[in-house]
Amino acid sequence: MRIARFSIDGNVAFGAVEGEGAIDSGDLVLDIIKGIPYTDFELSGTKVPLKKVRLLPPVLPNKVVAVGRNYAEHAAEMGGEVPDVPITFFKPTTSVIGSGDAIEYPSFSQELHHEAELAVVIGRMCREVPRERVKDVVFGYTCANDVTARDAQRREGQWARAKGFDTSCPLGPWVETDLDPGDLAVQATVNGEQRQLGRTSDMIRSVEDLVVHITEAMTLLPGDVILTGTPAGVGPLHAGDEVAVTIEGIGTLTNKVIKRG
Repeated sequence: MRIARFSIDGNVAFGAVEGEGAIDSGDLVLDIIKGIPYTDFELSGTKVPLKKVRLLPPVLPNKVVAVGRNYAEHAAEMGGEVPDVPITFFKPTTSVIGSGDAIEYPSFSQELHHEAELAVVIGRMCREVPRERVKDVVFGYTCANDVTARDAQRREGQWARAKGFDTSCPLGPWVETDLDPGDLAVQATVNGEQRQLGRTSDMIRSVEDLVVHITEAMTLLPGDVILTGTPAGVGPLHAGDEVAVTIEGIGTLTNKVIKRG
C-alpha cells in the first residue's frame, strides 16, 4: 500500500494512493485514512484526486538517521575507504521537505550535490532490534535526497551544516508499505539527465544491518527515518535545476533548486 500525507483546504491527512500513473496525470486518487497509519487504521471511503491536493513529506520524523559510504563505488568517488562500521549522522527535522517543495541553495555553499537514497520509515517504537524482528518495526520505504553542501563538508570536517541545512532532506512522494528492499534500482536525474543509477543489492550493509546497528544505540520512534546511503554518481546542483529521485517499486521524488531569498 502507498501511504501519502497531504493537505487540502487547510487540513492535513493521510491517504492510501490508488491507481497508476504520474503524480500530475490525474489517474491517482487518495482514499482518506481514519486516524494515523502507524496503528491499525480504516479507509474512510472518501476519495480525492491526488492532483487536487498538496503532497507533504510522507512522515514528520522525530529524527533522520543517515548512513554514509554504504556503497563501495560512492566511497571510492569520494576518495574514502569502505568504513569498518557504518558511519551515521543526523539530519534535523527542519531539513525535511516533500515532493514538489523547493530545495533552497544555502548561502554558505557554492557546491551543492544530490544524493539519491532509499529511506526506511519506522513504524513502531523500538530499541535493540534483533535481525529477525527488523521487518516487524519497519512501516515502509520512500525516496530520499541527502542534499549536501559538498564544499562545506570538506571545509568543516564534520557534516552538521553541510547535510543538515533547511530543505536538505526531501522525502516522498509517499511510503510504500509492501516492498522487499533487497534489490531495487535507485536513480537520480537532473533536468531529465541521468546522474546516478545503482541497486540496493550493492549496499555494503543491508537494511537489516542498519536497523540492528542503529537501535543498539538509540530508540527509534514511529515516523523516524533511516537514510541508507547513496550509489556513485553524485554531482552538482544549481539554482533552476530540477532533481528527481526514482526508486523501483516506490515512485519519483521531484524537487526544484532555488536561490535562498
